[in-house]
Amino acid sequence: MPHASRRFTTARAQVDPQTKYTLEEGIGLVKKLATAKFDETVEMAVKLGIDPKFSDQAVRGTCVLPFGTGKVVRVLVFARGDKAEEARRAGADHVGDDDLAENIQKGWMDFDVVIATPDMMKVVGKLGRVLGPRGLMPNPKTGTVTNDVAAAVAESKGGKIAFRTDKAGNINAPIGKASFEQKALEENAVAFLDKVMQLRPSAAKGRYLLTVAVASTMGPGVHLDVNDVRTRLH
Repeated sequence: MPHASRRFTTARAQVDPQTKYTLEEGIGLVKKLATAKFDETVEMAVKLGIDPKFSDQAVRGTCVLPFGTGKVVRVLVFARGDKAEEARRAGADHVGDDDLAENIQKGWMDFDVVIATPDMMKVVGKLGRVLGPRGLMPNPKTGTVTNDVAAAVAESKGGKIAFRTDKAGNINAPIGKASFEQKALEENAVAFLDKVMQLRPSAAKGRYLLTVAVASTMGPGVHLDVNDVRTRLH
């Protein structure tokens, strides 16, 4: 088992594992402990009271963070004709059809989000084995299969994140960068948690929001007080 670095050990010593921090305290602590030589991403981890064995209890959705993710998002759009021009005008990094599909099949993956118009799904469908495992397959539920490509590109560039529960009922999502202002990270966190709460499956029983934690890329996890978090949701 690899040894923790001295920097991580020092940071972890400043987090009380028995304490459930308020959202403000927790994010403040994460920012303080993000001492890597690069601008670390701040992630939120949520455990939900669902039974992931049942498909009707899976939680999947998207959220536009009010202050963005701090990441430069490379958007690829499968479209033809006027829709292709719309995508280019909206700022898409790559626009095309069969040519893009061929490049992807050869191993090219220089993009973060894939959007497609409905008529292009016959082409995109062939890429399921490549895009699916990476979470890049366009899907109407996440707004990435749409005729309104301009809006989809703008949202992706502006801070839209996609998330889904894993096999244990957990969701992990970025809520910004450690360099963000404290209030910006707090508002991004609230926007994300609001969306998760809105997506509560009707089949889920009992407590829904079980645990919430935040951490930076190279920092230790900080557990939040779920009751405090709930009071901040709209």
